[in-house]
Amino acid sequence: MATPDEPQEDSTADEIGSQLVRLVRLIERMQARYHAEHPDAVDRATYLLLVHLVKDGACRASALADAVHSDPSTVSRQVAHLVRLGLVERVADPVDGRATLLVATDEGRRVFDENRQLRHRRIAELTAGWSDDDRRRFARLLTRFTDDFERSSKSKLRAEPVMPVRR
Repeated sequence: MATPDEPQEDSTADEIGSQLVRLVRLIERMQARYHAEHPDAVDRATYLLLVHLVKDGACRASALADAVHSDPSTVSRQVAHLVRLGLVERVADPVDGRATLLVATDEGRRVFDENRQLRHRRIAELTAGWSDDDRRRFARLLTRFTDDFERSSKSKLRAEPVMPVRR
């Protein structure tokens, strides 16, 4: 609730921020529990590479690193893991035979589809009591927020630290 000294938008921003922190913590807890139960599972950051390759198609490792806003050496290690698992393969670039493209394998696409179906079922369960209008509105607003956040993050990642250090 906003005080006379605090504009309503600050109160709303605080509520949104608090709920986002809460959501991230819940997701991290679920991920930790899942990985404890499935120690051979691919971590979320590595899986994100597979998602990009399935959705966007073949690309070079440098383009994949840019797409996920990660360091090329980190992506290289993660891709090596996906290759060992048979989810991704390296193929010669037809335009430049000296270069290598990363491609999701049939097994990689199967794993992606299976995970997407599980996610869809879980979201459907969570929102089962919501009206169709509420689900659509939430999807639109979440997409808008994520798009704005991504645009803002891209410009600010290069310009300033995320968390300033106080001395």
